[in-house]
Amino acid sequence: MAAVAAGGEAWKAHAAMALVQLFTGGYHVITKVALNVGINQLVFCVFRDLIALCILAPVAYMREKRVRLPITRPLLLSFFFLGLTGIFGNQLLFLIGLSYTNPTYAAAVQPAIPVFTFLLAALMGTEAVNLLRTEGQLKVGGTLVCVSGAILMVLFRGLAVVGYKESELGEQSEISARAQPEPSGWLISYFLDFGFDHWHLGVLCLIGNCMCMAAYLAIQAPLLSKYPASLSVTAYSYFFGALFMVLTAFFLTNESTDWSLTHSELFAVFYAGIVASAVNYGLLTWSNKILGPALVALYNPLQPVASAMLSRIFLGSPIYLGSILGGSLVIAGLYLVTWASYRERQVRIHKFDHM
Repeated sequence: MAAVAAGGEAWKAHAAMALVQLFTGGYHVITKVALNVGINQLVFCVFRDLIALCILAPVAYMREKRVRLPITRPLLLSFFFLGLTGIFGNQLLFLIGLSYTNPTYAAAVQPAIPVFTFLLAALMGTEAVNLLRTEGQLKVGGTLVCVSGAILMVLFRGLAVVGYKESELGEQSEISARAQPEPSGWLISYFLDFGFDHWHLGVLCLIGNCMCMAAYLAIQAPLLSKYPASLSVTAYSYFFGALFMVLTAFFLTNESTDWSLTHSELFAVFYAGIVASAVNYGLLTWSNKILGPALVALYNPLQPVASAMLSRIFLGSPIYLGSILGGSLVIAGLYLVTWASYRERQVRIHKFDHM
């Protein structure tokens, strides 16, 4: 019965992660107009994180009173690093990298998250990989197939299979970076003195963004095995992340008009704070507790698939051949890794039953 229950929880976690990517695809579609209008993206993140914290904190307090453990210094340090990496570093480095490169390149780097997570989880011992067994080989192969599909979707467009081809004039599908806050001048000057240009700095920031998200998932997984209150873990992480974001915005935003939002921007902020942050990070943390960081990170390449589908439904955007081929590879890679993880779980259960 315990094995059946564990299997049921695993499939619920898979469904939750698919829902997370669908909500994230909706976030991309809904915020596209708001970000193109010129909202300061750092201010956008501050409002998003504060809304998420205002939801997560009371819900976690009420739901997890009995299972929440007392806060110790090691736990507080773990929450600090989770907020620093998964909330603050993940969001801010992406914004800076986007301002110095372009949205297409920024999207092309994101499939590195599953690779970094897989490596970190394997080094930390939270993800077992035995390359001498078929399951271990399928995990590595499925990860590569999944990442390849995501890269294909970004780099290859192809013919419009469903709908009519969009006009290339204005590149309406790209998020404008014109409202980006300029990073700290002394830090940029320091790197420029070493021969880096702005493009290379942007690339470094995007790689740092991927590594921050990978570190967040890899650090969180062993913490969840010791601290059973998953919503509280998310709330504490958002507390530190929002604190860092507010302090950064205080020093990097100069005009009071940056903090005034239109009705459409308010709607986008509330969707980002409630759905894309509070709900998504809550589901992500719970799924990470069940599936492990490597498999959770492997769902990230589904974001372009969800975005393409929702853009077609709500914005009338066409679906291109590259999206179909890349999406098929992403789903195939996910299936391979999921099947390998299921086989490993069955082997462990079989060994346990014969002990």
